[in-house]
Amino acid sequence: MGSEPPPPAPQPWKRSRSETGPDLLIARARFDWVENPRTRKTLRRLVLDVADWVNVVALTPERRLVVVRQYRFGIGTVTTEIPGGVIDLGELPEAAARRELREETGYTAESWRALGPVEPNPAFQNNLCHHFLAEGARPTHALELDPGEDIVVDTLDLEEVRSEIRSGGIRHSLVISALSRVLDLRVESGLER
Repeated sequence: MGSEPPPPAPQPWKRSRSETGPDLLIARARFDWVENPRTRKTLRRLVLDVADWVNVVALTPERRLVVVRQYRFGIGTVTTEIPGGVIDLGELPEAAARRELREETGYTAESWRALGPVEPNPAFQNNLCHHFLAEGARPTHALELDPGEDIVVDTLDLEEVRSEIRSGGIRHSLVISALSRVLDLRVESGLER
């Protein structure tokens, strides 16, 4: 085993044209014709134009996590998640995070920190989900739910959060992604991080 050169970097696929697809309420479908740089074949690929999202790891002064429980149509069950939602056109991510926390839970927070964005599903979505940490969160407002929302607000201590993740009670990937930037979520002890 000598020192072999590193493999070549993947190349971007060239888009030759795009076609607007149907409006899907939460996204707009688009079809791109792209050329595979390896085979030079042109393929039609689906892209969902989706607004960016936010979610919020909100901790009370007692270090309890503010969670929302709501029915999710995709999996047909009630989930336990952290507050979050769509960034409105022209809205900054932190402003959206503050708004979503207040509207969905009635909580506001003293201290805010951006935890960085992630790509929810770059295989066919073009958006980001911006994670935020809100500390010193307290209930200060009534809930302001959208007509399509039916939310129950709760708090969990941090060991309950870890237990819920281990048991599958919390398994929304974007929730776990945000929580992993704040908490040690390792299932087994002794694993290197």
